Amino acid sequence: MSLTRLKEFLDSNHVKYVTVSHSLAYTAQGIAALTHTPGKELAKTVIVKMDGKLAMAVVPASAHVGLSLLKAATGATAIELASEFEFKDHFPDCETGAMPPFGNLYGMKVFADEGLVRDPEIAFNAGSHRELMRLSWRDFQRLANPQVVPLAVGRAAESAA
Repeated sequence: MSLTRLKEFLDSNHVKYVTVSHSLAYTAQGIAALTHTPGKELAKTVIVKMDGKLAMAVVPASAHVGLSLLKAATGATAIELASEFEFKDHFPDCETGAMPPFGNLYGMKVFADEGLVRDPEIAFNAGSHRELMRLSWRDFQRLANPQVVPLAVGRAAESAA
């Protein structure tokens, strides 16, 4: 899958990044193991439906999205995980399940777990199940403009407390 769109966006905004190619992996924890990236430092993008609109919830790979936390932080009436069928056509340049957390490129809001702010870098799937991208949190925050909220439940959230 081509990273052209994301790379052009980052290049046009003068962002330094590293792309890491790895063996085929479909889970965030599998990618973390292959790339020797701690699960709490690798971000995964989960697509949710908030009051009927698609949005991105970005959490550490070793955590899950706390839908009730997201609902409380945003004031949404209804939040649920979106099915692949509901979101796959919104990412024509990405393999299903490997979307980078740049909702602005896909017309979606981005909500990032507050634990991700603790690391100076963010690493994430770069549109394929074979490539990881790493860049500074500051650049990610500037370009993706995520709303940072408590969102993660599970191991990463517990270890950050």
